[in-house]
Amino acid sequence: MTQKIMISPSRYVQGEGAIKKIGEQVKNFGKSALVIGDKIALPIIQEDVNKSFQDNGISVRFEEFGGECSMPEIERLKGIGEEAKVDVIVGAGGGKTLDTAKAVAHHMELPVVVVPTIASTDAPCSALSVIYTPEGVFDHYLVLPTNPNLVLVDTGIVARAPVRLLVAGMGDALATWFEADASAASSAKNLPGGSVTQAALALAGLCYDLLMEHGYRAMLAVEKGVVTEDVEKVVEANTLLSGLGFESGGLAAAHAIHNGITALEETHSFYHGEKVAFGTLVQMVMEGRSNEELYEVLDFCVSVGLPVTLKQIGVAEVIPERIRKVAELSCAEGETIFNMPFPVTPDLVYNAILAADAIGHDFLGE
Repeated sequence: MTQKIMISPSRYVQGEGAIKKIGEQVKNFGKSALVIGDKIALPIIQEDVNKSFQDNGISVRFEEFGGECSMPEIERLKGIGEEAKVDVIVGAGGGKTLDTAKAVAHHMELPVVVVPTIASTDAPCSALSVIYTPEGVFDHYLVLPTNPNLVLVDTGIVARAPVRLLVAGMGDALATWFEADASAASSAKNLPGGSVTQAALALAGLCYDLLMEHGYRAMLAVEKGVVTEDVEKVVEANTLLSGLGFESGGLAAAHAIHNGITALEETHSFYHGEKVAFGTLVQMVMEGRSNEELYEVLDFCVSVGLPVTLKQIGVAEVIPERIRKVAELSCAEGETIFNMPFPVTPDLVYNAILAADAIGHDFLGE
């Protein structure tokens, strides 16, 4: 029998103004830090980080992220870290910056602190870096031996980012429960290679419940750039609960369908979570979920501005041959779609994509 495995960051800190106290947390891991930040994040966090590190006796070197999570960039930053003799790596910004910081820390065998400045994906908590070529083409997954030592989220910073980023994070988090539920039903292995714990399933379920209860109001608050309890709950759902849920619960059809959709060039301007949201609807159609469940998800998506049709992710013309290509790529060897608790074929996926699109149009009254 497969053993159950659950993995998570060592420490998770979240709250408005959390960045001002980062030194109190980081001093547990080192006394000399390399802070890697992207060009948007660095100006936002640098002053607070510098003061908090000084107050806690931590020396710091700031370095702007080059823009691509590639091996040359990882090697460049590793060289800077070695030259400065740092003993802890801090990454601040969006997903590629954080993945780069995780990879640099891994290659230097140092602890890593992750500071997401947006809540658009569930990547910050994960033991994974997605590596690209310098030109931005996917290269490989770097599976890390441990999750980040600390994930620190300042909800004040997140609330001042464009609201579409928070909503995209809700789209990514939306899939968490449905994929974990399907993976558990099929006894599929999760990302660390074990079977799902009841704790991971419960967290995935809580992730969904928080989105349904607080997602719409959180979106309205972030449109005004303010932090409310709704925002706190949704940021936790997007970042911590979805991160634990996908990694220890398992992925299934929704993310595989997202991967297939990326073959359509017109979808490239849409965020990961926006495409995952549509993939979630396709998975629900594949499963034959009840009208009650389906319409709850449709209603939620429309209320916060997540796509429910192919047109809403840029596919203006639905050409059967191109949708079949999406279905075939979704069913590529090794894809997570085979964690579904029934046999999956490209035909099944093709039919579900077109049916989900039709249901979305009908729901919108189009």
